[in-house]
Amino acid sequence: MCGITGIFNRNHEPTETRLIEAMTNALEHRGPDGEGVWLEGPIALGHRRLAIIDLSPQGHQPMVTRDGRFVLTYNGEVYNFRELRTELEARGHGFHSTTDSEVVLNAFAEWGLDAVQRFNGMFAFAIWDKTTSELMLARDRYGIKPLYYTMAGNSLVFSSEIKALLKHPRVAAEMDQEALVEYLTFQNIISERTLFKNIKMLPAGSMLSVTRTEEKHFKYWDFSYQEPEQALSTDEYIEELEYLFRQSVNRQLVSDVELGAYLSGGMDSGAITAISSLQLPYIKTFTCGFDLSSASGIEQTFDERREAERMSYLFKTEHYEMVLKAGDMERCMPSLAYHVEEPRVGQCYPNYYVSRLASKFGKVVLAGTAGDEIFAGYPWRYYPQVQHKNVDEYQQSYYGYWQRIFKEKDHQKAFSPIWNNVSHFSPFDAFKDVFKGVSSSQKLTPETLVNHSLYFEAKTFLHGLLVIEDKLSMAHGLETRVPFLDNDLVDFALKLPTSVKLGCLDKVVSAGSKQEDISRYLQKSRDGKLILRDMMKKFLPTDVVEKVKQGFSAPDASWFQGESMEYVKNIVFNDQANIYNYLDKKYVQNKVSEHLSGQVNHRLMIWSLLSLEQFCTTFLDHRAVDHGAH
Repeated sequence: MCGITGIFNRNHEPTETRLIEAMTNALEHRGPDGEGVWLEGPIALGHRRLAIIDLSPQGHQPMVTRDGRFVLTYNGEVYNFRELRTELEARGHGFHSTTDSEVVLNAFAEWGLDAVQRFNGMFAFAIWDKTTSELMLARDRYGIKPLYYTMAGNSLVFSSEIKALLKHPRVAAEMDQEALVEYLTFQNIISERTLFKNIKMLPAGSMLSVTRTEEKHFKYWDFSYQEPEQALSTDEYIEELEYLFRQSVNRQLVSDVELGAYLSGGMDSGAITAISSLQLPYIKTFTCGFDLSSASGIEQTFDERREAERMSYLFKTEHYEMVLKAGDMERCMPSLAYHVEEPRVGQCYPNYYVSRLASKFGKVVLAGTAGDEIFAGYPWRYYPQVQHKNVDEYQQSYYGYWQRIFKEKDHQKAFSPIWNNVSHFSPFDAFKDVFKGVSSSQKLTPETLVNHSLYFEAKTFLHGLLVIEDKLSMAHGLETRVPFLDNDLVDFALKLPTSVKLGCLDKVVSAGSKQEDISRYLQKSRDGKLILRDMMKKFLPTDVVEKVKQGFSAPDASWFQGESMEYVKNIVFNDQANIYNYLDKKYVQNKVSEHLSGQVNHRLMIWSLLSLEQFCTTFLDHRAVDHGAH
C-alpha cells in the first residue's frame, strides 16, 4: 500500500528531478517507510512506500524488470500473488523479492495488458514500456485504490492523490462548476470528473495507454448482475458462499505486519472478525462511538459500542474504542479536507478518527465495506422501483431518489451566481450515463430492475465510499482491506438470484402500485442480504444476524441544532464564505435555518456545505493549500 505519481512529457522533453520529488513528497503520509523516483528522458515515476509484504529493501520502487524494459510504480495488494508467482517462475521469470509488486511487474512483462485480468486484489499502478515509449495506467475492478490524471500542457501527470498533481506548475486548482452541480445533486460525483477542473479519476476496472501521439482507454471489467438461468437450492448457495467468504478473508489476512479489523455491532464487520478469529490467535479490533447526551429521535441509537464490545468478547479480540463529541467534527475539518481533497458521499469524519485509532496499533485493517452493495442490503431503495414498465420510467424514478442535496427543480435558484455557466449541464444525463454498462438484452422484470439498482449503487455510491475510505486510512499510513470485494466472491454474488437476497420482493410486486400496501416494505427491516444472514448464523448470534441495518453515522442532525450550531452559523451565515461564489446566499441560508429551527432535517446538506467551504479554503485559496497537512 503506497502512493504513486508520475509525469510523461509527450513532446519528449526531459523530466525534472526536482518536480517529481516534490510530487512524490506530497504523498509522504501514504508511504512513510520509503521513497523512490526514477527518471529517464521524458518519463518520471515516483513512489512512497508503506511496507506490508516483504519489508526488506528488495521491495523498493519504482521497480524495473531484469531486462530493463518495464518500470513499475504500484499501489495496492494483489492477494493471489503467490499463485501467479509460481506460474511466472515456471515460465522462466526470476524474482529478487517476495513482494506482490514484483509479481505484478513480471506478470505484465509476460502477459501484457491481459495481466490485469489475473489480479485478485486492490491496485492502481503505472508501467512504462521503454521499447514502445508507452505509459500504461491501471485501476482495480472496483476502484478501491484511487488514481487521478490530467494534461499539463504537453505532459500527462498522474497520482494517487490530487495534491501531488497540484505540485506541477501547469496544474491549476480551479473549481469544476459542472462537477459541483453533480456533487450537490447526488452528494457524490458519479462521473469521471472531480471538483478540480480538468483533473479526472481513472474509472474503476479500466486502463489508460498513453504514447507520444495517442491516448487509449480500455474497460477490462464491469459489474454484471444477472439472474441465473438455472438456480441452485438455497442450501447449495449458502454452502458455496461460506466457502468463498472464508477464502476471501483468509486471503486478506496475509501480512508481514500487525493486522486488525473494524468492529461495529453489525453483521458485516462481525462476519469478518468471526472468520478472522478462526485463523489468527488474536486480532485487534476498533470501533468508534458517539456522545449521545444531546441526541434525539433515531440518533439516540447511533452508538454501537456495547454491541461491539459484546462481539469482541465472543471472538476474544483485543478491543479498542473511542467516543466522539460534537466539537470533534470542527477540530478535524482542516486536516480532513486536505486528505479527502474533494468531498464524496456522506459525512466521514468518524471514519477519519477510527482509522487514526487503528493506525496506532498496526498498518493493516479489515473493513466490512461493500457487503450491502454486493448482497442487496438496502431493500427500501429497490422496492419502490420494481413496478415500472420501462427503463425510462425506472430511471426517472430512481433519479428522483438519488437527488440527495439540491433537487434539480431548484438548481437555477441554488446556483444563481454561476447559472449562466452550468445551465447546459444535466445531472440526469450524468445519471443515465452510469447505466450504459447495463445489458439491454435482459427482459424487464422486477428482478431486472433490482439488478439495475444494484449496478448503479456499486458504480457510484460504493465507489465513493471506497475512495473516501482509502483517503482517510492512508492519511494515517494505514492500509484498509475489503474482504467483500474478493473477485471470486463478487463473481458469485453477481449471479445470485434476487430471491436469495431479498425476502419481500414478491409481496411488493403483488401489492402493485398501491403505495399504502407496499409502504411497510419500504422501511428499514430485517430484509436484505438474506443469504449472507443465513450463512452467518453458524458464526454470529441470532440477534446480530437479524439486526435491522443502521449504518455508521454520527448524530449530526442533533449536533447541528445544539453544540455545533455556532460552528455552522459562523460558516453558512458569513456572507463572505467561499461557497457563495457558486451558491445563492438566500437559498442556502433559508435551507440551513429550516434545520436549525427543527423544521426539516437537512443534515446531509449542511455537512456538504461545511465540507465545500473547507475544500475551497484548503485548495482554491493557494495560500492555504498545505494547511491541513499538519
